[in-house]
Amino acid sequence: MKTTAFALALLLAPSLLAASAGAQELPNVNLVLEPFHKNSIYNVGERAGWTVHALLGAGYTKYRYELRENNLKVLKEGVLDVSSGTGTIETVLDHPGMLYAQLSFIGAPEPKSPPTRQELDKMIVGAAVAPQQIRSPVAKPADFDVFWGRKLAELRRLPFNAKLVPTPSDEPGVELFTVTLDSLNSHVHGYLAVPRGGGKHPALIFYQYAGVYPLQKSLVTDRAKEGWLALDVDSHDMAPDEATAPRDYAQLGNTDRETSYFLNMYLRDTRALDYIQSRADWDGKTTVIEGMSMGGQQSFATAGLNPGRITAMIVNVPAGADMSGDLHGSRRGYPGWPIDDPKVVETARYFDPVNFAPSITAESLVALGFIDTTSPPFGVFSAFNEIKGPKEAVPMPRSDHNNITPQEEGAFFIRYKQVLDQLRTSGHFTPNTGWAAAQ
Repeated sequence: MKTTAFALALLLAPSLLAASAGAQELPNVNLVLEPFHKNSIYNVGERAGWTVHALLGAGYTKYRYELRENNLKVLKEGVLDVSSGTGTIETVLDHPGMLYAQLSFIGAPEPKSPPTRQELDKMIVGAAVAPQQIRSPVAKPADFDVFWGRKLAELRRLPFNAKLVPTPSDEPGVELFTVTLDSLNSHVHGYLAVPRGGGKHPALIFYQYAGVYPLQKSLVTDRAKEGWLALDVDSHDMAPDEATAPRDYAQLGNTDRETSYFLNMYLRDTRALDYIQSRADWDGKTTVIEGMSMGGQQSFATAGLNPGRITAMIVNVPAGADMSGDLHGSRRGYPGWPIDDPKVVETARYFDPVNFAPSITAESLVALGFIDTTSPPFGVFSAFNEIKGPKEAVPMPRSDHNNITPQEEGAFFIRYKQVLDQLRTSGHFTPNTGWAAAQ
């Protein structure tokens, strides 16, 4: 987005948000936050931050600000005076990390308690310092591979018992099926779309974001129309046209690796992979998995549990990375497991994408937002940097989670289309590795 467009967004946002919250109208803040580096990426020891531009004569000159490291540790806070037309928010980090800054107009009405994101009168920006060097300080459990290897062995002793029910499709060139498979202690459910006319096709598997909701058939039928053998996997043991799973599923069983809800979810994800690669209409070469948010979390787990079997992994704002981050200086995001229970903290290590990443050999495209509080960028970079296969990050400096600031995710949407087309036609994509240079 150009500076002028960014300025317009900042000019409009406070008054629009206030109106939606039913609060009194906020003043036009007339601010533009310009990063010292266009890509908001800096080197260790380098001055990092923003120049704050204000419209002279607007009458609003003082703003509260807070600058945090990894959205947890407060580095600076105070009042920014922009009566001269400009001000700065800056710092220097002597180690890798993320910066998260927010400004709010002094004198704005207090939001309701607790406020929603849409009710806050804050402007938020983010930056990265040496993100290619970010690592989680939490070690992978010594028996991590043994635990998951045992579960996969149990899973693969079960027959699929696949049940495919023909389902109406809006695409005349596509056959659609509702699929049910036996999995370990649960069942896989989803929609499978197959191009009509026979032949063999590259496989594309979708894993779903957090929540309990029916699946959209068009997700797979649109891709099958392009030539993919496409499978959309429900995150829950429920029919794809239902919404019957427990709403608090993410917290269930989180004191033990044997009872966590994510255990059967991750196993179902691999079961779906096993099934689609067993089909006679798979081309035997190309398998792509993708997901957004919790779907990205599932993709990391599936790619890590199945090295060498997946051609490419495409994820946007993957959740779950660095699950207990608050214990070592980085605010955690989804699933928001408590950090005051040692049993929960220990369980988290077996489901954290960071610990699956070292086994990932697939070509990987990973997009992340610098101001995302659902999938915090410190955790995503921690996982991304552990991937052993060819990889490309898509940093989105002004992006929160995808459902909050979709307008800031254009870089991912464009790259996603390019990568998916390349994978469909050639079975590979060439990662762009130049994103980290702070120029």
